[in-house]
Amino acid sequence: MTQDALPPASAQELDQIEDRIAQWLAEQLQQNPTVESVERDTDSGERRWMIRVSAEEKAMFSVWFHLRQRTLHVETYLMPAPEENKAQAYEYLLRRNLRFNGLSFAIGAEDAVFLVGQIPVQWVTEAELDRLFGSVYSYVEQSFRPAMRLGFSSRYEG
Repeated sequence: MTQDALPPASAQELDQIEDRIAQWLAEQLQQNPTVESVERDTDSGERRWMIRVSAEEKAMFSVWFHLRQRTLHVETYLMPAPEENKAQAYEYLLRRNLRFNGLSFAIGAEDAVFLVGQIPVQWVTEAELDRLFGSVYSYVEQSFRPAMRLGFSSRYEG
């Protein structure tokens, strides 16, 4: 059964999942040293959170969780559109996609590169949130510097 074939979650189910995510994020903020802050989007009326993350290769980045009727969407900005070696940079990112579990690089607004993925709302458990967040962190850390060196090589020379 594809994600689109899954029935949408009821308002009550979404409330329970939202509470589960909020509780997990509160625990991450207290226990995970890479989580700098968690903000809930209260302006849009949507169920979205922004998690500010500190790392080594990419000093700081944001991970967005967006709870929808059928899926929990996750996304983070990796880098702007490559200025140099575009074909090689995009090839590198596409080849990285083959090694990823549940996430992939995509081109977004202004040709910027994002890491995106989604899971069915029925899968949202503490363990799956750990896996999803850990994967985002790991994939950004592994891919950021090599992609930047390809896409902005003249800035890395010398």
